Amino acid sequence: MSPGPPFPVTPGHRYPPGVSFDETGVNFSIFSRHATAVELLLYADAHSPEPFQIVALDPEVNHTFFSWHARVEGLPAGVHFTWRMAGPHDPRGRGLRFDARVELLDPCARAVNRAGWDRWRRRRVGILPHDSPRAVIVADHDYDWEGDVPLRLPAEDMIIYELHVGGFTRHPAAGVRHPGTFQGLSEKIPYLQSLGITHVELMPVMAFDEQDVPQGVHDLGLTNFWGYSTHSFFSPHPGYCVTPEAGTHRREFRDLVKALHRAGIGVILDVVFNHTAEGGADGPVLNFKGFGNESFYLLDSLDKSRYLDFTGCGHTVNANHPLVTRFIVDCLEYWVREMHVDGFRFDLASALARGEDGRPLHDPPVLWAIELSDVLAHTEIIAEAWDAAGLYQVGSFPGYRWMEWNGRYRDSVRRFVRGEGGLVGEVASRIAGSSDLYQVNQRLPINSINFITCHDGFTLWDLVSYDRKHNQGNGEDSRDGSDENLSWNGGAEGETRDPAILALRRRQARNFMALLLLSQGVPMILAGDEVLRTQGGNNNAWCQDNPTGWFDWERVETQGDMRRFVTGLVALRKRHPSLRRRRFLSGRPRVQDGPPDIEWQGPEGGPPDWNGPQGHCLAFTLTGRDPHEPDLHVMINMGAEGRSFRLPQRPGKLWGLVLDTARDPAMAPVPPEEQIPIRRDGIYLEGRALIVLEGR
Repeated sequence: MSPGPPFPVTPGHRYPPGVSFDETGVNFSIFSRHATAVELLLYADAHSPEPFQIVALDPEVNHTFFSWHARVEGLPAGVHFTWRMAGPHDPRGRGLRFDARVELLDPCARAVNRAGWDRWRRRRVGILPHDSPRAVIVADHDYDWEGDVPLRLPAEDMIIYELHVGGFTRHPAAGVRHPGTFQGLSEKIPYLQSLGITHVELMPVMAFDEQDVPQGVHDLGLTNFWGYSTHSFFSPHPGYCVTPEAGTHRREFRDLVKALHRAGIGVILDVVFNHTAEGGADGPVLNFKGFGNESFYLLDSLDKSRYLDFTGCGHTVNANHPLVTRFIVDCLEYWVREMHVDGFRFDLASALARGEDGRPLHDPPVLWAIELSDVLAHTEIIAEAWDAAGLYQVGSFPGYRWMEWNGRYRDSVRRFVRGEGGLVGEVASRIAGSSDLYQVNQRLPINSINFITCHDGFTLWDLVSYDRKHNQGNGEDSRDGSDENLSWNGGAEGETRDPAILALRRRQARNFMALLLLSQGVPMILAGDEVLRTQGGNNNAWCQDNPTGWFDWERVETQGDMRRFVTGLVALRKRHPSLRRRRFLSGRPRVQDGPPDIEWQGPEGGPPDWNGPQGHCLAFTLTGRDPHEPDLHVMINMGAEGRSFRLPQRPGKLWGLVLDTARDPAMAPVPPEEQIPIRRDGIYLEGRALIVLEGR
């Protein structure tokens, strides 16, 4: 049903891009350098079979430079709309893919719905009338933030918890009113608070195409669950909203952010600017291909119908084109200014460092524009510092403020814990904040995001339970997912009832978690690792919107020992500023005649066996940063056999046992008032175990 008679149309204006709503009407503006004719289609809602009004833009009136614009007087909020663009179709010579039959999503749409969209139908039968997703006109600029502002927690104090909005509450045991939504996640905030984490890192929440999957995956009825297939970068994903048909996208997301902030938890968004849902040459035209394919994507200079692919997704965004750079920065600033997010993690960020010819740039304009933006100055910006074509920039990502997912940390610690020798020096560097990667470039320990597991790969429990991936359920003949997991099953592949193997796996999980939270830098925990969540050996659950990919809330009770162990470690980290240093450790005294800020030892008390091929043991003492902070002593033995470790002597202080990962059931870290003093010179450490002492 039409909202009324045809609405009057005036020329409008070209700035700002996208939709500008007020009580008297709506201004529309879209950029397209080579379009020759433009139409705006207005729909009553997402399900309307036909538009109630089509506005043909006059090139003499509604066209300024490369922008097309019109103002529709009296148009109410809630109306849905698309664009149609006519222009040259010359993919090979100029990279132009105009098709006047296709309705296009506004790239700046604040809310989108996809009621009539069927990617696979279009692939089978071609373009049908009005079969595209639609943008929604929203009018919620009067949202009451109730004084909320982004958190601005010091980076050294951050503890990140990576989670999937949908998967976190879709399990039947979650017990929420709206599973798999922003509201469902809000109901679990008390659980997040109980862990002690400071930030959630949300896997993609910008509107994405769940139907963007290979044929084999589609045939199994699976979807793009993780969401790394964005088509609308300004819109929260409608699938995470309770009432998206009413255009509540922004309100529902804002409610989540406000609730998390009220609980003292910051919000980091995982953003995907390296590619879009449009895929390669065979992918659909949704928006960018139809407005400015030649500008938005990297194209082969000899044949512009071919896309340069550095992402593994069929194409690569031309992020350093001035128009695209501005689009990306505007988008990020929007999510900070209007949605109050606290930071961003950039998927395959090294792809953003490439120029139009695909070669890495020394100073990529888009990365520096993000780093130097005034609006983004107090946000955390985190790079996945590699891409799918081999550009690996951990420790050398362009810029200074950029934090990095430290893949070197992950790999070194995994190898060490599973029992490889000769890694003592390497692991000490990772524990100390990876100065070999960051200090040489005048960066800081807080540039390192330390992690053992993330969404991409094994969960923690699977890391200690499987030697190889088991991805048969993904529909890709197990070609997907990494073959280099650096895992160890402890003696049996997958599920087992052997009590010795199960005890060893639990110990190894505790070892990993302890090392992570005792390291300098910023730790990141994968959601569910605190309760030993499993994916059955699947190390690439990107399409598993089912119990394989969901957080199993039954394990919160059944794996309570591990959860208490992790929360205790988080509390230990929070009460020790020496674990959260902003500057690198020096090995020198903080005060004259005092002990060094860190002292490395071997089991006998002297220097460790830094480079010995069979070395598995390491100890270190952290001196408290002020007189009120206890010293910390950590002893690590990742060899199979137990070892005696000599304790350092600190005059006037006694060591108290905080934790021993060899204890099963797990001993949660002991608070200071319950610690038993150790009155001997040494301590025996079981094989594949770690002990932490506090000295007072």
